[in-house]
Amino acid sequence: MSQAYAIEDHTYDVVVVGAGGSGLRATMGAAQAGLKTACISKVFPTRSHTVAAQGGIAAALGNMGEDDWRWHMYDTVKGSDWLGDQDAIEYMCREAPRAVLELEHMGLPFSRTPEGKIYQRAFGGMTTNYGEGIAQRTCAAADRTGHAILHTLYQQSLRYDTDFFIEYFALDLIMDADGVCRGVMAWDLETGVMHRFRAHMVILATGGYGRTYFSCTSAHTCTGDGNAMMLRAGLPLQDMEFVQFHPTGIYGSGCLITEGVRGEGGFLVNSEGERFMERYAPSAKDLASRDVVSRSMTIEIREGRGIGANNDHIVLHLDHLDPAVIEERLPGISESARIFAGVDVTKEPVPVIPTVHYNMGGIQTNYHGEVVTLNGDDPDAIVPGLMALGEAACVSVHGANRLGSNSLIDLVVFGRAAGLRVADIVTPGAPHPDLPKSLDDSVMGHFDKIRHAKGGTSTATIRDKMQRIMQSNCAVFRTGEVLEEGQKLIDEVWEMMPDLAVSDRSLIWNSDLVESLELDNLMRQAVVTMHAAANRTESRGGHAREDYPDRDDENWMKHTLTWFGDDGKVKIDYRPVHDYTLTDDVQYFPPKARVY
Repeated sequence: MSQAYAIEDHTYDVVVVGAGGSGLRATMGAAQAGLKTACISKVFPTRSHTVAAQGGIAAALGNMGEDDWRWHMYDTVKGSDWLGDQDAIEYMCREAPRAVLELEHMGLPFSRTPEGKIYQRAFGGMTTNYGEGIAQRTCAAADRTGHAILHTLYQQSLRYDTDFFIEYFALDLIMDADGVCRGVMAWDLETGVMHRFRAHMVILATGGYGRTYFSCTSAHTCTGDGNAMMLRAGLPLQDMEFVQFHPTGIYGSGCLITEGVRGEGGFLVNSEGERFMERYAPSAKDLASRDVVSRSMTIEIREGRGIGANNDHIVLHLDHLDPAVIEERLPGISESARIFAGVDVTKEPVPVIPTVHYNMGGIQTNYHGEVVTLNGDDPDAIVPGLMALGEAACVSVHGANRLGSNSLIDLVVFGRAAGLRVADIVTPGAPHPDLPKSLDDSVMGHFDKIRHAKGGTSTATIRDKMQRIMQSNCAVFRTGEVLEEGQKLIDEVWEMMPDLAVSDRSLIWNSDLVESLELDNLMRQAVVTMHAAANRTESRGGHAREDYPDRDDENWMKHTLTWFGDDGKVKIDYRPVHDYTLTDDVQYFPPKARVY
């Protein structure tokens, strides 16, 4: 099959797939270490979805009051509903201040206190002294922190000797017979040429898969391409049942309204004019963790206290804030509300609804960023030649629920960690083994099959069915009956894939083919997400089962692993949660009731 396509060959020490925050930071680290490095991205780097992150990046700097990385660690463990691996969480929280100060020294334009320090705002679930007070821990560049981080990292990455392959679509991993990743195949969208990148280390930083859902804050490019490559390579994904709904997506469009609004004093109100979060989270109130706020809003709507003609949303008030504060700290939110909701935030509230925002599950890794898998009795067996970072990865620092502003710190801490690791384990300029042509044939066979799909159902039709089923059957609240129906329905949609119709068979700027390849990626993740959700008979973090309302540590304190074959069958197994810390600087936080 490969002989039907022009394939250009490249050899690198390290190839990074994805140019968001984690991908760029890893690219920088590898290049700084003197490794021959390439970065592949299907969009221009500053269009990567990190650009959409608004509220800030968490680090216990203590600029706005006393703080400690151990408090940050406790909050993250509690936020994860004790499914997070505490060795990895310790690493992230301990390294967070260093990572943020590094960004500052790179020139990132943080908002400032009157003394000139980095401004920090309150965010949901972030506390002082192990839950006693509200922490101002989230470092902010107004409400465009992700934008600032992405541009800073891209500018810095250009200082180093890195080859960027922009608007290249990564197709599949090149895995040898021994299970070693030897590289990745990519399609140059501009020229139509296929490129085989051989590398001693492939780093997947391909983002989440929010577009499996009908309503989400994710860009249309968030199709979890790296996750799907893992599944096609016969490797499992971890904790795919845990999907985060952000409490405040703009009603109708799904556009994100940052948690930073509530950190600056905004609050949610139901149809009775009640600040209802005081009932659900008496201490944290509107700054409870995201899963708690999303469920509370959903209950209010279900019980008839929603707002609007259909009583189907809640409103977010920031009209009581000083317009000067809004202009200084929330200018992007003001603009988004005006464009997508027709609202002047200084005069009226913003209509909001919980919207899919983040995927806690993904490619299982250790805190170095190395991909691990279950191999016999070893749950942490390293997959040679392969790393994963950012939302594509499941380290797991977020466990069952991510705290707001922990995603950006995840990107830079583990992006940096990956750079340090490749410097240790990859020898610059080491020779590459020859690869059998059958490996190319396997990758190109999948591509060619979709390119020449001659069925009767359009990509858009299948995608719409998938998204609506995920939205209806794998939502904020779940039941066994609804999930069982969801399994049947999503399996039926997968069975439609052989009937896929691709009308454009060209190789140059073929958006129809790109979307069809992305659909294949999304479908695989949708199926394993639904099956993993039906399998977990407890409520934990973002996975809320009405028929199993309690957390069940005895039976379910474990990571779910899901495999998915081309036959449409899902296989499920488990890895233990790491119930130990990395150093003696902090003790393991044992599970307890999660109350805000």
